[in-house]
Amino acid sequence: MTRARGRLRLAVALEGAGWHPAAWREPNARPADLFTAGYWTDLVREAEAGLVDLVTLEDGFAVQTDEPFGRTDDDRTDRVRGRLDAVLVASRVAPLTTHVGLVPTAVVTHTEPFHLAKAIATLDHVSGGRAGVRVQVAPRPREAALLGRRTFPDLGYDDLGTPAGEELVRESFAEAADYVEVLRRLWDSWEDDAEIRDVATGRFIDRDKLHYIDFEGRWFDVKGPSITPRPPQGQPVVAALAHRTEPYRLVGGSTDLGFVTPHATGDIAPVLAEISAADTGRDEPVRVLGDLVVVLDESEQAAVDRLGRLDTVAGEAYRSDALVFTGTAAGLADLVAEWYDAGLAGVRLRPAVLPDDLESITRRVVPELQARGLFPTSYDAATLRGLLGLSRPANRYATA
Repeated sequence: MTRARGRLRLAVALEGAGWHPAAWREPNARPADLFTAGYWTDLVREAEAGLVDLVTLEDGFAVQTDEPFGRTDDDRTDRVRGRLDAVLVASRVAPLTTHVGLVPTAVVTHTEPFHLAKAIATLDHVSGGRAGVRVQVAPRPREAALLGRRTFPDLGYDDLGTPAGEELVRESFAEAADYVEVLRRLWDSWEDDAEIRDVATGRFIDRDKLHYIDFEGRWFDVKGPSITPRPPQGQPVVAALAHRTEPYRLVGGSTDLGFVTPHATGDIAPVLAEISAADTGRDEPVRVLGDLVVVLDESEQAAVDRLGRLDTVAGEAYRSDALVFTGTAAGLADLVAEWYDAGLAGVRLRPAVLPDDLESITRRVVPELQARGLFPTSYDAATLRGLLGLSRPANRYATA
């Protein structure tokens, strides 16, 4: 896979009080503010002050649980539970920021693409072209029971490698691919100059430049057009997190931006090869970032000790799908540079504790990367597509 030319890209994943379950009990944490607009605004502004390209906002369809494949919610009371809607948070933060990309998570298994297309197009308009969306599947009975419209087999994590589990994963990501296709067609259903706004003639819109998308598939039949004019970016950035073959195919075939979870530098080339194999002839290669949970301190031992203290408070060792980095800003910059040289377009960092590890990223890690010539000293584009080195796509329905 040929990596797109350009500088390293840096994203930060914002989750509750931080990715470690004991983060909310840290001295600088703000558990009383987790469900306020000011909390999220402060975090995103800190990311923007550090020139971060984009932030992702976590979301889910059901209440958080330590056992996502369990049949019911867990009964823990020592964990952060509950969320604000990520798309609405991003829309609230957008007018209060100017450069950083905003990529909320949306569960596509239980929502309608027409509604999400409108919401993300609105976010792109409100932010002046800085919107994206991370699509996420949730084919589990506990989520489906919240709506009562669908059923899914009751499979655990260990069942995903069985024929039934493989079929569930395959179907879920095939549905997600169709969902993304509907999003993209709806964003194109208005041509860029469909709005005339001519007071003298009384013509606000050129109806010939609104298009039916007429999508007919296994999961969706959507006529269109959207009710929201084409977004400033033309196509807001579509992202997905991938751990295995089926989501790698979604990233390679449908998205602009992928997040992957290598645990060693040697893991990167095989993952990129799988993603590249799913590329069906896109105009620009997908940008792939490697995820890292980060616990940062003045020395490596201090970071290790800090993680140990967090684990003690949580009552168990922290586990993650991504590699957990404990160390200094310089050490993290070394690893980021190594992964970049191995072919990734950059990294998405998950702060273990907010705001502590976010501030370490923006005030220590970013200067380290800048000193090595890997990261800019100012924002170099006005849109999220621009920050990722992606061009603005032509409208598929526009005539020459």
